[in-house]
Amino acid sequence: MKLALKATVSAAALAATLVLTGAAQAAKPAKGEVVAIIGATVFDGTGAAPRLANVVIRDGRIAAVGPGVKAPRGARVIDAKGQALLPGFYDLHTHWTPGGVPSTTPQIAAAYVAAGVTTVSDFNASPESFAPRRQWLSGLVAPHVNFAARMSTPGGHGADWADTNTTKWVNTPEAARAAVRVIATYKPDLIKAFTDGWRYGVAPDNTSMDEWTLAALVDEAHKNDLKVFTHTVTVDRGEAAARAKVDVITHSLQDRPLDAEDAAAIKAGGTADTPTLAVYEPTKAGQSTDMSDPKVQQSFRKFDNALANAKALHDAGVIVALGTDAGMPGTPHGVSTLHEMELLVRAGLTPSQALIAGTALSAKVIGQLDDRGTIEAGKRADLVLIKGEPWKTIADVRKTDRVFIDGKLVFGPGAPPMTANLATTMPAIPAKTQIDDFERLDGRSSLDTLRNDDPDGGLDRTVEISQVIPRGTDGHALSISARMAMKARPTAGVIIPLTRGSIQPVDARAFKGVRFEVRGDGDYVLGVTTTGGRWSAPFSAGSEWKAVEVPFSALKGLTYRGEKDDKAAWTGADLTEVEFMGGRQGGAKLWMEVDNVTFY
Repeated sequence: MKLALKATVSAAALAATLVLTGAAQAAKPAKGEVVAIIGATVFDGTGAAPRLANVVIRDGRIAAVGPGVKAPRGARVIDAKGQALLPGFYDLHTHWTPGGVPSTTPQIAAAYVAAGVTTVSDFNASPESFAPRRQWLSGLVAPHVNFAARMSTPGGHGADWADTNTTKWVNTPEAARAAVRVIATYKPDLIKAFTDGWRYGVAPDNTSMDEWTLAALVDEAHKNDLKVFTHTVTVDRGEAAARAKVDVITHSLQDRPLDAEDAAAIKAGGTADTPTLAVYEPTKAGQSTDMSDPKVQQSFRKFDNALANAKALHDAGVIVALGTDAGMPGTPHGVSTLHEMELLVRAGLTPSQALIAGTALSAKVIGQLDDRGTIEAGKRADLVLIKGEPWKTIADVRKTDRVFIDGKLVFGPGAPPMTANLATTMPAIPAKTQIDDFERLDGRSSLDTLRNDDPDGGLDRTVEISQVIPRGTDGHALSISARMAMKARPTAGVIIPLTRGSIQPVDARAFKGVRFEVRGDGDYVLGVTTTGGRWSAPFSAGSEWKAVEVPFSALKGLTYRGEKDDKAAWTGADLTEVEFMGGRQGGAKLWMEVDNVTFY
C-alpha cells in the first residue's frame, strides 16, 4: 500500500459537500421520469460546433436534442441559459486505492461525480472483488465503473506487489491464453496488461512481456469480447503493443521523442493512447523542482517527451483518449481528470479536441460509444452543465454546476443529499465462527473466499507455495512453504478473506479472538486486517500440532510499513482478513501447517 497523501479538503468539508450536492442513492433511471434542459449551449462531442439547443431526457436516455425541442408537459425543467452542456467526462485509468485522495470508495465516487466524471476505469481491484464492489457502488452516487483484470509477467511491473489472484503472472502465449480464460469468468470490463518494465530510469527495470505472449493475450481477450489496455511507457514497447493489436496504450511514451515512423507504426496497429499526463507532471505539489538534481532534470525531460509525443500521436491520427492514473501520488481523484484536459491543451490539442478526448473518443476506445459519450438521441443521459465555455477556455471544465447520471440530477442545485456516500465502508455483516477448515480442495475457504499468497514485494520476491494437504486421519490442513528472498525482513504468508474480495467487513464483537491449530519451525505472526488498518500478534509452533488462541486484546496495531501503531483503536466491528505469516533471514526456508481456524 502506498502512503496516503494529505487530503485536499477536510473530512468535514467533504461531508458537507456530499450532503448538500449529491443524491441519496445510486443514479438509477426512474421509469417515466422526464427532464428538460432548456437554453444550454450544447457541445455534443461529435465534432459539431457548440449550438443553442434544448435536451429532453426520458427514462434515463436522451429523447431529443435541438433548438426547437419543447419541454413535455409535466417534465422537470432546468433553465440552463448561459451554461454549457457536455457529455459526462471519462477517466479510463484510475486506481481506487487506500493510498489515494480521497482514499475510500464512497468518497472517491463522490469526487468523480462532483467533477462531472460519469464513467471511469479502475485498475486496482482484484477479480474476486468485482461482484461485491459492483453491489456496493449500486447503492452509492457513483460514476459507471469499468473493472480491469490485471496481467503481468513474473517479476514484472504490477506483479511486484500483488498476489497472483489480483495480477495474473504469465510469460508464455499458452499461459496468457489460460489466464484470460480464468479471469473472463469474473466478467471484467477490460484487461490491463503490464507489458513494459522500464522504471522511468530511476530504478532497475522490471521484466517486460515478450511480444508473442502479448499477442496471444490480446487475441484471447478479443475472443472473449474484452479490450486490452497496456502499461507501456517506452516508444519501442509502444510499437510492440501496436503490432500485438493492443486496444489502448495507457501512459505516455516518454523515453525519447517519437518520430514519424514510430507514430505511423502505432497507428497501423489501430492502437489508441491515454497519456496520463497528470500523473507525470513534475511540478505537482510536494515534488522537488530543484533543477540541480539530476533526477529532477530527468523528470522534466521525460514530461517534455510525454507532452510532445501525445501531440505527435494525435497529429498522426492515433486516437488520444483520457486517463490520469488518479489514486497515485499527487494525482487526486476527480480534479485530475479535469486537469488532464488542461494538460492535453498544453501538449498542443485545441480545447475542443481535449473535450472530445475526454468524452466521445474515450467512449469509443472502451467500446461504449453506442451507449454514451456524445449528446445524441438514444444515448445514455450522462451529462454535465458547466458555467463557462470550455471549448474556448479549457480551464472552464472546473466550473461544474450540475451533473446527471442516467438522466438523474446527482450533483448541483436541486440534487438530493448524497447521504449514502458519507459512509467509508460497506455495512458489516455478522462474523461466522468457522473461518477455514481447509476441507475444500479448490483453493477457497470455508467462507467461500479465495485464499491469497502474500510474499514480500519487490522485483526479488520470496518464492512461496501454499496448498491444502492431507492431515492423516484428521482431514486436511494448509501447508505454507517458502524460500526467503535475499533482502532485509523477507516475509511469506497466506491471507484468508472473511468476505469475497475482502470488501465487506464482518462484525466479530461477539467473539474474543482467533483460535487455530498449527505446527511449524519457529516464530510466526497472526495478522488481522480491518477497514481501519492492520493488526498482529506473535505465536510460535514446533513439529507437533498444537492449538493456539490469540485474543483480540493481544493484537497490536501496525502502520502501512509494518511498525507498531500505538494510536490505533481496535473495535472488532470491521474485520476483513485473517493472515498467517512469518519471516526468516534471506535465503532461509520457512514452513508452517495450519488447520481449523475459527473465531472463539
